[in-house]
Amino acid sequence: MFLETIDVVKQYADHLALNKVSIQVPKGTVFGLLGPNGAGKTTLIRIITRITAPDSGEVRIDGHLSTKEDVYKIGYLPEERGLYRKMKVGEQAMYLAQLRGMEKRKAHDELMKWFKRFDIMNWYDRKVEELSKGMQQKVQFISTVIHDPELLIFDEPFRGFDPVNAEIVKNEMLRLKGEGKTIILSTHNMESVEELCDNIALINKSQVVLQGNVYDIRKDNRPNIFRFRILSDSFDFDHPAFEVLSNERYHEFIDLRIKKLTDISNNELAKMMFDRYEIMSYDEELPTMNDVFINTVTKA
Repeated sequence: MFLETIDVVKQYADHLALNKVSIQVPKGTVFGLLGPNGAGKTTLIRIITRITAPDSGEVRIDGHLSTKEDVYKIGYLPEERGLYRKMKVGEQAMYLAQLRGMEKRKAHDELMKWFKRFDIMNWYDRKVEELSKGMQQKVQFISTVIHDPELLIFDEPFRGFDPVNAEIVKNEMLRLKGEGKTIILSTHNMESVEELCDNIALINKSQVVLQGNVYDIRKDNRPNIFRFRILSDSFDFDHPAFEVLSNERYHEFIDLRIKKLTDISNNELAKMMFDRYEIMSYDEELPTMNDVFINTVTKA
């Protein structure tokens, strides 16, 4: 594992922000850190980035206990953005790059590459206050990745972006992952989780309540609902093994959604349908990560 937190506890007066939180983030993956507002995600991020310290527990990076030198391996884009509005865009980006330990010439060369990639070269000498929210987001994204950190932490990175620019940022994140970077993505956008994340941890009420591979989690939470498209003008098959959730008739076929009720196998259910109808297609519905999120938090 590139990053691990082990039984991390953090208490603020009467509020237990984190209660023995352990996560495992594999190297070179995108890891979704999920949870409702106030669950403890931001507190955990602040501990990983050494902004604050845990009351107990450990943070391990690349196999060793986290040290102050590890801060230079991390790029962090917080949810609460902040740029100096009166500064010029280029000056501010240079300042932030040097703050992260970059030599001036190297910082300038890298900024030129990133500003060209994001098509914002014309804004280099403009003041921050002249930029739209989306343009400011681009500058802050660049400032997060400019020093080529091994670990990138993005907290709600798509907030303020239109769909086109959100897609650009998603592609950049995937490109960085392809270069071997490890990424933690904290977001409420479950579609982005399905698109980008390999693994997730869901924190609720200060504890990890769900963790693992995204596809495996969706598969483990499947509702036993199947879709069949049958070549027929009617469907009149009734059986105690299933119930019909919807039955939509079109010109030449019928679309069915069926929920399995008994302990028969998927193959047995499919065979029952194939024996009676000509099946054009069928598949099993997997829950979305949004479904999993809501169900898990609601149950908790």
